[in-house]
Amino acid sequence: MKKLNSEPLPCKVDSDIAPILHTVSQVCGCFAEKKLDTHEQQQDDGGEDSKLLVPPAAEPTHDDLVKRAEQFLKERIQQGDQQAPFLLGQLYFEEGWYEDALLQFEKNKNDFQALYQAGVMYYDGLGIAENPAKGIEYMKTIVNSDSPRARHLRFAAAYNLGRAYFEGYGAAHSDKEAERWWTVAADDGNPRASVKAQCALGMLYSRPTTKNLRKAFFWHSEACGNGNLESQAALGVMYLHGQGIKKDLTSAIECLKEAAERGNVYAQGYLVKFYYSKKMYRKAAELAKLIADFDNIEMLAKMTDCLPLYTAKGVAIATFYLARCLQLGLGVREDRIAARKYYSKAYHLDADVAADLHFEVIYGTI
Repeated sequence: MKKLNSEPLPCKVDSDIAPILHTVSQVCGCFAEKKLDTHEQQQDDGGEDSKLLVPPAAEPTHDDLVKRAEQFLKERIQQGDQQAPFLLGQLYFEEGWYEDALLQFEKNKNDFQALYQAGVMYYDGLGIAENPAKGIEYMKTIVNSDSPRARHLRFAAAYNLGRAYFEGYGAAHSDKEAERWWTVAADDGNPRASVKAQCALGMLYSRPTTKNLRKAFFWHSEACGNGNLESQAALGVMYLHGQGIKKDLTSAIECLKEAAERGNVYAQGYLVKFYYSKKMYRKAAELAKLIADFDNIEMLAKMTDCLPLYTAKGVAIATFYLARCLQLGLGVREDRIAARKYYSKAYHLDADVAADLHFEVIYGTI
């Protein structure tokens, strides 16, 4: 079962990150000028000169830009530009024209970037039938290559291989192989390596069957230092409960607040829990209400580049505490009908989270 996201195509330098359409449109001059031109015209009656504004040409639509960029790249291909075939495939990929993109990538598999994107498409089934074994084959080709042109892709390809073994998709499930490949991809916390792999190792070492909380804390710290939002939330929880590190409430709240402000719903859920535990009921209820009405977990996870599993857990936590506030009239007006609705939603989102919180209610800790 697939649970993780593929690593996006790495760029050689930061300036390469701009979408292909925007980059090519600038190069071939597809964007209309937005400035108004002026010229002076002498009045017939001999009066003063006056500046007349000439309206600019209509700004091209998105479809116009795509057509012009496509034509420009095809012309560059005919002229022998070696980068243009990949860029054309990437243009199709970014536009969601996956069949056209795959055809273009497959024609240019000697370009490792094209090979990488084709591998991602096969593994994830983007617009085509899934073929995870072929996706794995392409990633291994990149990892095992000595070519300098593959160097910037190796860490991402290694992350994707670890993902395949972890998920048991296209390869037999193996935590050991997942750990091995993610360790290669993480490269001792190198910020230019796969930050996703660093976070994944933190998650791996937090699981019951592979638990090593000191290692989990180390890898989440590395990933968080490199900007990973999921790991920042995880660190907050680890500091809060003293998992893999000495309990530190100040550091816990700092991590949780920063992650919550950046949009991590798991951190937001834990902040609700913290506010409730400190009898800050109004604050807990207000934050919980903002979270509890989220319905599209997949879209929310995609927007924040976080795992749907933990996004759902965050919403479930907030929803349960909102139900508790409504049931008891803590920080909000008592409303037992609404409370039942939110209890039900929390169980639907994550039954394990809701069950654990229900036991806390029974034992009087909530």
